[in-house]
Amino acid sequence: MATRGSRSEKVRRIFQQFDFNRDGGLNREEMSALVVAVNPRVKFSDEQINAILDEVFRTYGEFIDGEKGLTYDGLLRTYDDGAGDVDRDFEALGIELKPDDDIEAASSLALEEASTSSAMERVSDVGAGAGPQKKHRTAAWAASPNHGIIFDDTWKLVDDLEILIKRLKSKQSKDGKTKGENSDVYSDPGWSRELGPSSEIEKRIVWEETGHDYATFVKELSALRSRADGSRSREEAFDGHMALGRVLYDQQLFKESLVCFKRASELQPTDVRPHFRSGNCYHVLGNHTEAKSEFISAMDAAEAGGNQWGYLLPQIHVNLGIALEFEGMVMSACEHYREAAILCPTHFRALKLLGSALLGVGEYKAAVKALEEAIYMKNDYADAHCDLASALHAIGDDENAIKEFQKAIDLKPGHVDALYNLGGLYMDMGRYQRASEVYTRVLGVWPNHWRAQLNKGVSLLGAGETEEAKKALKEALKMTNRIELYDAISHLKQLHKKKMQGKGNGNGNGNGDVAFVVVEPSRFKTVGEKTTLRQELATALNIRGFQRTTRLTRCDVDLLKKEMNENETPLSYSGNGPPEKSIRKASLEVVLRRLLSFLKPETFVGAVKAINLKILTVLDESESGRVDLGMFFAILAPICGGTADKRKRVAFDSLLWRIVHEQGVNGQIKKIDALRYIRLLRAIYIPTQGASELLEIHGEIDTSMVSFTEFVAMFDDPDWGFGIMSTLLKLETCDRNRHGKQSCGVCRYPIIGSRFKEMKSHFSLCSPCYSEGKVPPSFKNEEYRFKEYAKESDAVKDKCLWFSKSSSGGTTTD
Repeated sequence: MATRGSRSEKVRRIFQQFDFNRDGGLNREEMSALVVAVNPRVKFSDEQINAILDEVFRTYGEFIDGEKGLTYDGLLRTYDDGAGDVDRDFEALGIELKPDDDIEAASSLALEEASTSSAMERVSDVGAGAGPQKKHRTAAWAASPNHGIIFDDTWKLVDDLEILIKRLKSKQSKDGKTKGENSDVYSDPGWSRELGPSSEIEKRIVWEETGHDYATFVKELSALRSRADGSRSREEAFDGHMALGRVLYDQQLFKESLVCFKRASELQPTDVRPHFRSGNCYHVLGNHTEAKSEFISAMDAAEAGGNQWGYLLPQIHVNLGIALEFEGMVMSACEHYREAAILCPTHFRALKLLGSALLGVGEYKAAVKALEEAIYMKNDYADAHCDLASALHAIGDDENAIKEFQKAIDLKPGHVDALYNLGGLYMDMGRYQRASEVYTRVLGVWPNHWRAQLNKGVSLLGAGETEEAKKALKEALKMTNRIELYDAISHLKQLHKKKMQGKGNGNGNGNGDVAFVVVEPSRFKTVGEKTTLRQELATALNIRGFQRTTRLTRCDVDLLKKEMNENETPLSYSGNGPPEKSIRKASLEVVLRRLLSFLKPETFVGAVKAINLKILTVLDESESGRVDLGMFFAILAPICGGTADKRKRVAFDSLLWRIVHEQGVNGQIKKIDALRYIRLLRAIYIPTQGASELLEIHGEIDTSMVSFTEFVAMFDDPDWGFGIMSTLLKLETCDRNRHGKQSCGVCRYPIIGSRFKEMKSHFSLCSPCYSEGKVPPSFKNEEYRFKEYAKESDAVKDKCLWFSKSSSGGTTTD
């Protein structure tokens, strides 16, 4: 990291190069040339340049010297605030810093460089300057003319605190209790960090807080706080607590620094800085709810304070977004990252975090755009390359995705996430041998990464290396006792056994996979009224998979009704008709958090992503960012928990609730609204329906009303309604049933859920294989007649009944 002195000298050289008229200021023309020169890969339009200049000249108005423009101090301030990377810009301009310049620069004191890899970037505060006699201080921020120490007595507090910390460090080092060194605690958060901690975590100082030495330190620190409280004025006490907090934070004594920042916020409640720094402390300590609260307080104070705090607003938005992500509120985080990028167009980190968050909620095209912009501004941003690759893979651009993953790995060879995701990409492409090699590299960096070990086993299996796959799966089983690993190893044994049999009869292939034949739907017949049709089951299984991902069956449908009754939804006016109860996606995420409050943050993120991709993209076809809340509740109702009648009632009530001016005639809704709902329901959950059917309703002018009874008849219509719901309810009650030792005749997995028995050939299929029309190749029948058994006891009863009829001379229809 460059020293403050060398940074200030670099800024001075940049300033001098673009101060063409040598008047001591950068006017709009000179600033425009600077912006273009330091961003050679970005093609700015005139509008973009003007927007950037407007923001700079507005935010840093106190550093504008009339017609001359932005002063040197103003340019230095922009870099201190994280609006640019001085080292990157200096290199882009091709300026060289001579050794003499280095010596001169090192002697000047300045602000600590904002780290673009720290999750809570250190951003400058506002204050008065310190005298030249303080230039020997090691804490660079303390003497900053922008946000440092104001009062001389505060310097005495800092001196005494540094002595206490050195004494504590010395004692704990002797005992071998401290670990790590003073450096940034976290690397860049976001979706490329989801697999686990980064290497930067290891650099954190771990203080032993239970011993006598630490208790003595806390007692002496308390005396320093009392001295600050006893200052001659409120302003001096505030200055003292902020300085103590900064020193403690820099030494990673976060709990103690939090106490100082909280006291400072009590002394000056409208000051942004103590709230902002308290939020940083809470975040590092893992209390993201409190961190969010402090950042919101900081943002409110900054917006109320006008331009005084404008420079800090982008970073408040970024840090608030990070805190929201840790709570699982990724859509809400997107709003703040986007706002930060608007306030500071060169904030490449805000753009990267925005792209990563958009990737997390399934907005892949928007994610690609944001991440590409971040990389234009900082080409060596490994995490941005990694997430861009994931977004490209999501939209099907696999070749460019591989290139981006490779760029991330070239920049950071031990980038676990890039390696792991690249392995997944190779798996999706069917390049199993290459995938296994990449997963081996992941394990070289992170030896106990059980998911990488499991995927290595699966990729080896795909490559036909059965014995190596078995070893890899057993290693994964040692790392975690998850039930799916037991099933996978059991399945592997079945495949191996089938492969041995296949060598004699030709039913297996070279990889040990069980061969199968896909039969056209018309050849699948059912026995008995309770047996589900193959096409219906396929649709119901897709919906059931969506229910599992979102956990919506654990959300009782009555909660939707409660949400409508107890929470106000503001009306929105489009100018093209009556007001609607529509809501922004970020606000809808808050509603979903209440409905799915039982989910952990990471699971909630997956649920929101699935809902966004399956439901919100259809409801927000115009991409306005707003959703009809009543229609959304009606779409959710059929797949939430509760009886069938209750789900239909809540769906109807949701459609009734969304009406604003016309509150329904005797509890009725317009038929056109009911038809639109049914068609949306089918478009979302039964995607075989074409989009043209949705468009038909635009020409309808039917203004008749329908009651709840008539609505239910439309809902239950097997051809044009949502008749699939009865099959879905059956899956919800029996799709976890096991059938003893019965295994599927195609995939060889133990049958879980319904068992479909072919009544002539007597083989059985699991639900997925039945729905896909797969049969073993050894049974070549003109037609196949299946009977469904929800549980094994039903099959036993059926078998007993068959024997009973056979012994009495009766006949059976099987």
